[in-house]
Amino acid sequence: MKKNGMVDVSQKKITRRIARASAKILLNKAAYKVLIGRITEKGDILESAKISGIMAAKNIAGIIPYCHQLNLSRVSMDFTLDSKKRVLKIISEVVCDGKTGVEMEALASVSVAALTVYDMLKKIDREIVISDTKLLYKSGGKTGIYERRK
Repeated sequence: MKKNGMVDVSQKKITRRIARASAKILLNKAAYKVLIGRITEKGDILESAKISGIMAAKNIAGIIPYCHQLNLSRVSMDFTLDSKKRVLKIISEVVCDGKTGVEMEALASVSVAALTVYDMLKKIDREIVISDTKLLYKSGGKTGIYERRK
């Protein structure tokens, strides 16, 4: 029987690790209009989402039991608006020099950023859809580069 617990990375070499992830948020017309204006009674929507996404990347080891605590070098958050579809796309890139990858940190950052947008706009639109959360790219370590084709 296999032991449960964190993967032993003590013998791994330190390499530059990069991961990019994305998520989409679909809004109704009223919520999208507020999103474009950026400000709600709770504050600036995109700035709040950016901060919460960065905090999620830095703290995911405290939420998911087998994630390693990592010393991140950079977390960036980018937002793209599609007015025809009323979609906000969130992309996060996480970088560190370490012994294990940063995929979970990138996925957590876009997920929590999307939840922050939901929280700030739920009063206007209870049918917000968060979708397409996925890893786009990762590099570093023994498995090398992965890049999503679609």
